[in-house]
Amino acid sequence: MTNDQIKFDEKGLIPAIVQDATSKEVLTLAYMNKESLEKSIETRETWFYSRSRQELWHKGATSGNTQKIVDMRYDCDSDALVVLVLPAGPACHKGSYTCFSDSLLQDEAIRVNPTRFAILDELERTIAEREAEMPDGAYTTYLFEKGVDKILKKVGEEAGEVIIAAKNRDPEELKWEVADLLYHVLVLLREQKLPLDEVLAVLEERHK
Repeated sequence: MTNDQIKFDEKGLIPAIVQDATSKEVLTLAYMNKESLEKSIETRETWFYSRSRQELWHKGATSGNTQKIVDMRYDCDSDALVVLVLPAGPACHKGSYTCFSDSLLQDEAIRVNPTRFAILDELERTIAEREAEMPDGAYTTYLFEKGVDKILKKVGEEAGEVIIAAKNRDPEELKWEVADLLYHVLVLLREQKLPLDEVLAVLEERHK
């Protein structure tokens, strides 16, 4: 499909849902016109059209919180976009990782994903949030500030602790050490911009 086949509304706009390509978290909803869409494709960073200011704006131009585009997808009617990005910081102007932080259902929202592995989804999202917002005092912030060498060191240390706990036949210690290892591996995947989904896809392929 060419850009000319994208269907803009009567005001020349198309809604663009911005999604973190790694965690799959929906970050924001904005609008593009033909010019901002072309700029987004050309620069591989998100450009939008402000309906209130009636002008183009480049996400991160002033804040530095740019969004590197990985893919842009259109729906079956060609009148809506999903933009998959690698964010360089918070998406929300309030400083939060996503503009969709508040829930109308509050605590009931956890029921949306009741599977036994739901905690991995939640942990992946939280790690992505920490990387974007870098809150003071958070251990995950500390790891991202220190960089890949520190993260790799922790992965190695935790793997060693798992081995020791297993050799000692200590199931109580083993479950804690495996939890630590899984957490640090998820931090590493985020630092490398590798979605957990791709790792799971490898496991599924091998299983076949």
